[in-house]
Amino acid sequence: MQRTPRGEGSGRWSAVLVASSAGGVQGLKTLLGGLEGSLPVPVLVAQHLNRSRETMLVAILSRPSALRVKLAEDGEKPQAGTVYLAPPDQHLCVRDDGTLFLTREPRVNFARPAADPLFESAAATFDGGLIACVLTGADSDGARGVTAVKACGGTVLVQDPESAEFKGMPKAAIRSGQVDHVVHLPEMAGVVTRLLHGAPDGGEAAGPSR
Repeated sequence: MQRTPRGEGSGRWSAVLVASSAGGVQGLKTLLGGLEGSLPVPVLVAQHLNRSRETMLVAILSRPSALRVKLAEDGEKPQAGTVYLAPPDQHLCVRDDGTLFLTREPRVNFARPAADPLFESAAATFDGGLIACVLTGADSDGARGVTAVKACGGTVLVQDPESAEFKGMPKAAIRSGQVDHVVHLPEMAGVVTRLLHGAPDGGEAAGPSR
């Protein structure tokens, strides 16, 4: 399979992936608000959304973040320093050439958008160049996806379940045995930043897998 080249200035990294569900809006505000505007890679987000409503998530997440935040569009090439949100009722995925695509294929873990299609398609494209973050959520979405990310050589961070509003997604990811660091939410942006800048294992804020 053709692999997408690494982005300029990002070293070994190609993208940050984020999965969240119940309680995730506040979690995303904290994570994205702690990332630098000059982030050298794009951020791709699958937040479970109510399919019957137009999302206000772009406006909500833009306020605390120095990054550009937008709804992902089919066929666009993700750019560094930009957050791409899966639109309501559509899975966000990555093609072999690194462009984004949207699909209304069946729900995964009862959700659309869901984390697993994003994580698995990105893992098949960005071989080893991924940092995947699993935040609060009430189900098991993302557990299968982090296995794909680890299989391709990526790094997996999970919000400490004890600090998560809903513990299901973090605990399911941890049970997969594929988690590198269990991190308190306020520290996650710092761990991501240190990884992107080449600090081994994300620095002192990265806790051990549980």
